[in-house]
Amino acid sequence: MTGAIKVIGIGDDGRRSLLPQYERWIEESQVLVGGKRHLAFFPDYQGEKVEIAGGLKDVVQRLKEETRPTVVLASGDPLFYGIGGYLAKHMPVEVYPNLSSLQLAFARMGESWQDAYIHSVHGRPLTGLAQRIDGRHKVVLLTDETNSPRAIGAYLKKFGMTEYKAFVAENLGGEEERTGWYTLDEMMEQTFSPLNVVVLKRSGSSPQWPLGIDDEAFAQRKPDKGLITKKEVRVLSLAQLALRTDSVVWDIGTCTGSVAIEAARLAREGAVYAIEKNEGDLELCRRNMLTFRTDFVLKHGKAPEGLEDFPDPDAIFIGGTGGNLDVLLNTCASRLKPDGTIVLNAATIETLSQALSVFKALGFATQVTQVQVSRSKPILNMNRFEALNPVFILRAYREGSDKT
Repeated sequence: MTGAIKVIGIGDDGRRSLLPQYERWIEESQVLVGGKRHLAFFPDYQGEKVEIAGGLKDVVQRLKEETRPTVVLASGDPLFYGIGGYLAKHMPVEVYPNLSSLQLAFARMGESWQDAYIHSVHGRPLTGLAQRIDGRHKVVLLTDETNSPRAIGAYLKKFGMTEYKAFVAENLGGEEERTGWYTLDEMMEQTFSPLNVVVLKRSGSSPQWPLGIDDEAFAQRKPDKGLITKKEVRVLSLAQLALRTDSVVWDIGTCTGSVAIEAARLAREGAVYAIEKNEGDLELCRRNMLTFRTDFVLKHGKAPEGLEDFPDPDAIFIGGTGGNLDVLLNTCASRLKPDGTIVLNAATIETLSQALSVFKALGFATQVTQVQVSRSKPILNMNRFEALNPVFILRAYREGSDKT
């Protein structure tokens, strides 16, 4: 063996999955590192066994200090959501992959996988999954005991994603391997092995919504409809936020959630955090989230209280201030990432003036767009224009950032 640490992928069938050269390297090593299940494949190993039982930080430190020939065992392809990528960031390693769970699952399906969207919910919350996968043709989900196929089926059913059917592959390559197709309802009724991969395949059409969803499509207060960021203003405000697919977004005063929902669909690989002080509006927002297949963190509170629970944002939309404008803007400015953007919608000159003063004191650059929109409305056999309330869209960002 050379002095470099070897990271070797192993299948669920243990030693039978290894090439002869890989077995030889393991036999020649003096330290064998891996999970309990992996180490159990080598009961007669003559060297020292090191079980990975917790975090990887201690393992890395141990490996950095190790001078003896060492092999690390990992499931399938160590560089596919495995330990190999983590180790390679911290030390020189040689990686020798086995077949990944993804490859085996698609082999059992008899389908290609280069066009699949891959996402891991292993050790992660399902929050945000709806907008990430909505409308995609093939989706691979790497699961865990909490985010099991049953839990995934219930989650998708909640968002009405019944156009998907699921292929669940359990214990791939092992003696207890089982694979099969399920509807969401069938998947919710089954019990599956903890070692599984879920492949979702769209068998019907998915609903589509353009940027600028019609106001009438959102559940709103009755009879006093209108507490919603109107479509035209919403589209312009979203443009000013300059969202990326992975942006972290705050929506303060989300109300019906129209901006948060469209932001979640634009930043589908990121995350949206919304806060609203009125309980009735929270329920409307939840209904709209299900309708438009978006899943984000929604909190009841009056900002800035409650914002401490949110991660630092790339973009902040402020649709309502609740009268705490100075404190709110100072809080937002202190948490905004260096190249981030704040967009505030103001319906009055006083709010605009106050916001401009605060941002100036904070050293932020600002741009203001006044939006005056009129929509056509039938009258007899003709049409006239009916004006919406004018709105000021204020964009603020730090001087010297790439927004200038």
